[in-house]
Amino acid sequence: MAKVTEKKLNTVRINAGEWRSRLIKFPDAEGLRPTPERVRQTVFNWLGQDLAGLNCLDLFSGTGVMGFEALSRGAIAVTLVEKSLPACKALISNKQLLQADKANILHQDALQFLNQNTLKFNIIFLDPPYNQEWLPKLLPLIATHLHAEGLVYVEAEYALDESQLNASAGFMADWQIVKQNKAGNVFYHLLKAQKN
Repeated sequence: MAKVTEKKLNTVRINAGEWRSRLIKFPDAEGLRPTPERVRQTVFNWLGQDLAGLNCLDLFSGTGVMGFEALSRGAIAVTLVEKSLPACKALISNKQLLQADKANILHQDALQFLNQNTLKFNIIFLDPPYNQEWLPKLLPLIATHLHAEGLVYVEAEYALDESQLNASAGFMADWQIVKQNKAGNVFYHLLKAQKN
């Protein structure tokens, strides 16, 4: 009888907080790439290490590391939205492993979620698949899902800068770049809505 081998899952480590150094597992899937550890460290330095009382949305959750990291650092609740069924099943397993009762995991398309959602969030993590033109579709919709002083973390394959903003059909018109950086091929940004 042939031996059945279980496919080994990838792992990523939570940086800080209640679950510091705990590993979460995720499957191989096209376009699924965890936010690098040093990028997460920088982002959570930008956001402040303690997210106590904040409600977060991890819209293209993938590995879930941004959402679980936010919970580990005290977020009151995190909604993790993921369309890939294998990735969503891994999120559910990680929720059980960490006993992350404040994680709400939804197997859903991002645009469908935004069209139905009525909650407002303090922080939205937005790391859509690369080379699929998600940002022009999403950024015009995101502001209505944020609290007044809310922030959006955006990861992309390109920098959001002045030349990009002017050339991108106005999808950044309602946003101000608070901070931005680059690590390898990852461009990452912290945005807040412009006040009209």
